[in-house]
Amino acid sequence: MKLSVIIPVYNERNTIQEILRRVRRVDLGDMERELVVVDDGSTDGTRDILSMEADSTTKIILHETNKGKGAALRTGLANATGDLIIFQDADLEYDPDEYPRLIEPVLKGKAEVVYGSRFTGERRNMLFWHYVGNRLLVLITNILYNTTLSDMETCYKLFTRKSLEGIEIKSNRFDVEPEITAKILKKKIRIYEVPISYTGREIEEGKKISWRDGIPALWALIKYRFVD
Repeated sequence: MKLSVIIPVYNERNTIQEILRRVRRVDLGDMERELVVVDDGSTDGTRDILSMEADSTTKIILHETNKGKGAALRTGLANATGDLIIFQDADLEYDPDEYPRLIEPVLKGKAEVVYGSRFTGERRNMLFWHYVGNRLLVLITNILYNTTLSDMETCYKLFTRKSLEGIEIKSNRFDVEPEITAKILKKKIRIYEVPISYTGREIEEGKKISWRDGIPALWALIKYRFVD
């Protein structure tokens, strides 16, 4: 089997080399790995670093302009060839050493889609209003889609290739998270959750998502409940 790790990148020159190092060192046993790095129009020197990182297992794809996380994930999915696919942010908030924990339920036949929950594992506490926004979006997800997720906005989403068949991502920005969750749940696929650790960044450390992104996320949850 092969694991494709899709890494959307935008202005992450301080962390990109370290996250690539961590992803490459994860012990996956006999499983192959493929890194699909999509630079979404970085202007801070990230591209200069990435130009030295391409190798036989690492694809570097460049967007000429910044289009948003959803657009970068869409490009990554179009270029991924793995049997399993996981999303990985380019910062250091999530620990790639936890990949085996997400992969295990799939290998045991328990799941087709696995989310890593930041709210059931150890974590550096996030900002209060980020927490409130996350809780609200999770509650609305559970009401609209008859599920019991604890963390819909998590970066760590692992999919079998089959589970993504027929899903077309339309969102270009951070509303990609609720969109893909909605479309998975509408396929009647139950999402399996495992606890993960989380070391959240602050705004001054480069965190890009804000409370304003909660509004399109909420709209996406409602919209994709009733349209494809």
